[in-house]
Amino acid sequence: MVAMREPKVFPVFLFLFLSMASGAQHPSLMLSHKNLPEVIKGVDQYPLLKKSFLQVKMLADAALKNPINVPVPMDGGGGFTHEQHKKNYQYILASGMAYQITKETKYAEFVRAILLNYASQYETWPLHPKQKQSNPAGKIFWQNLNDCVWQVYVIQGYDLVYNYLNVADRNTIEKHLLVPVVKFLMEDNKETFDRIHNHGTWDVAAVGMTGYVLNKKDWVEKALKGSKIDGTTGFLEQINQLFSPDGYYTEGPYYQRYALLPFLLFSKAINQYQPGLKIYEYSNGVLKKAIHTALQLTYINGVFFPINDALKDKTFESEELVYGVDLAYADISADADLLNIAEKQDRVIISDAGLKVAKDVAAGKSKPFVYKSLWITDGNKGDEGGLGIVRSGENTDQQCILLKASAQGMGHGHFDRLNFLYYDNGVEVFSDYGSARFLNIETKTGGEYLPENKTWAKQTIAHNTVVVDQVSHFKGELTKAQAHHPQLIHFSPTKDLQVVSATDKYAYTGVDLTRTIVLANFKELEKPLIIDVFKVRSDKEHQYDLPFWYQGHITHTPFQIQSNTKKLEPLGIDFGYQHIWLNASGNSKTGNASVTILQNKRFYTTTFLADTSTLVEFVTLGANDPNFNLRNEKAFILSRQKAKDHLFISLTESHGNTNPTAETTIGFKGKVQSLKLITDTDEVSSFHFVVENKTYTITINYNNKQTFISIK
Repeated sequence: MVAMREPKVFPVFLFLFLSMASGAQHPSLMLSHKNLPEVIKGVDQYPLLKKSFLQVKMLADAALKNPINVPVPMDGGGGFTHEQHKKNYQYILASGMAYQITKETKYAEFVRAILLNYASQYETWPLHPKQKQSNPAGKIFWQNLNDCVWQVYVIQGYDLVYNYLNVADRNTIEKHLLVPVVKFLMEDNKETFDRIHNHGTWDVAAVGMTGYVLNKKDWVEKALKGSKIDGTTGFLEQINQLFSPDGYYTEGPYYQRYALLPFLLFSKAINQYQPGLKIYEYSNGVLKKAIHTALQLTYINGVFFPINDALKDKTFESEELVYGVDLAYADISADADLLNIAEKQDRVIISDAGLKVAKDVAAGKSKPFVYKSLWITDGNKGDEGGLGIVRSGENTDQQCILLKASAQGMGHGHFDRLNFLYYDNGVEVFSDYGSARFLNIETKTGGEYLPENKTWAKQTIAHNTVVVDQVSHFKGELTKAQAHHPQLIHFSPTKDLQVVSATDKYAYTGVDLTRTIVLANFKELEKPLIIDVFKVRSDKEHQYDLPFWYQGHITHTPFQIQSNTKKLEPLGIDFGYQHIWLNASGNSKTGNASVTILQNKRFYTTTFLADTSTLVEFVTLGANDPNFNLRNEKAFILSRQKAKDHLFISLTESHGNTNPTAETTIGFKGKVQSLKLITDTDEVSSFHFVVENKTYTITINYNNKQTFISIK
């Protein structure tokens, strides 16, 4: 049952600041004046805190080695001025922290000098000359978002050296830098400030945190409740709107990681200044859930599931999750398995929270992080589909399946309803492309998203889900995709038989899609078997394509294949097909076909129903790519050229291994054989297969959740 959100009630004490009547004690944000002596002692006492501080001090020392450089903004992402201003806000925060821990005034003097330098120039800078087309421009950076991030870091640094600065310097920095920056973010960019989006979160966090430090109550009020102070926008409404009751952020795991940081930083400031608001309990404690959900949206190697516009190298070791884990443990709930993540992150934030984490790690309180099989709801009411995660095995060698049956995810969403990802043995097996982008590399369209992000990465054929008539879901139209979402049919995470099933009736007019993923134990097999049943229903004939984008190398295809050895042609002309080279194709005369892949020294055999009417196409990515923007990914596509109703059944078995050092290979052939369909109606799908002379019959009853699936 979906938990109802708390009503939007704002207590009368909401804007009664704890210490503003007499002026706040600084520092007052992540590192508090009250607990500063204990943090200083902890740096010497607890190895993880000491190691983390030395990293911060190293950055601060690097800042002091060279003359201060505050260039006039000129370059886009990845360019010199962009990177210099990014370094500067990191230097400001690191130097402020180094000053508080060491009390060496050279660090505070650096922060004073660089902030005065910015104050002498900022008001003369126009909008950035290289404005990002997709987002409002900043002054320091090419988009307003980066200016918000800059301010979030800078106000923390200013807070850390506040007591070092004399009144005249504070007046100059505030009058000519901090106040104009807030005016730019809150008034000149009012649309972003009021936007329910991660850009809006960064904006209100920057304004609200600055409001606390500068004793500007009206800034804080607007940051919390929107520019009209009516609660329809602002930080509290962003918490209400952008997370599901399970703590899932609507744009996906990659953006959940990124969006969490301003939520956490501003919440920490709110908790410091206004503990009576109980911000961590707001909206049924969704921020705590968001941190735990973010961790569950990773594989055992720490990498976030790369759905939607994601870069594939982001892990829970990123800065955002360091803050998340520390704050969740110290300020919300001291769950011992969070300490295990902190150990893997190998650092903590230099703060009250980081002190508690480092202290408890040193005391041996850590327990292994528990990955779970979960259905994670999407939508602020939990009724817009979700993600089905099924896991089996220990954290050292775990099978993990993700069924993406979530809502669109706004502009960063991809058109890939009922997409399927598979991980095993520490790596991807069936993968998601993520986004097409070389972040901050100027020679690749200025570090922006590549044109192929729209023509390829967002298109349905780039994902492991059904494509109808070589046209993407919703024809690739965002507005239509935003209006509809899939629905969960069944989720059951029992130990030996884990099931997730979902349906989408809107991706194509007149076509219903239903996918059921099962992870089941069979005594004859080394590891649980993946049973993938994709039911397609229509009153009209269509072409149905189901791709499996895989990592590794094909080692066996026991059916006749015709390869294109002299000339390659694109598989189609639009919706991503124009980027696919057709390398080979074939079909089976036996009713069964299989493909075996070797990935990370382990074999994976996918057996599927495939008679002469089903074409198996072997493809690589790279056609119509004159600027070499695309990775050379590989797939096999099951293509039923002409059908009304169709049932794709695929069984993926993990087996054997190879040892290149010892030059040994065992178990390179799969055991699953003789896959045959028994019946397929709107209510029931049934089939059987053989494993070592034992026949197993699978029956899926779509209308009976009590006996949704049976295996005999």
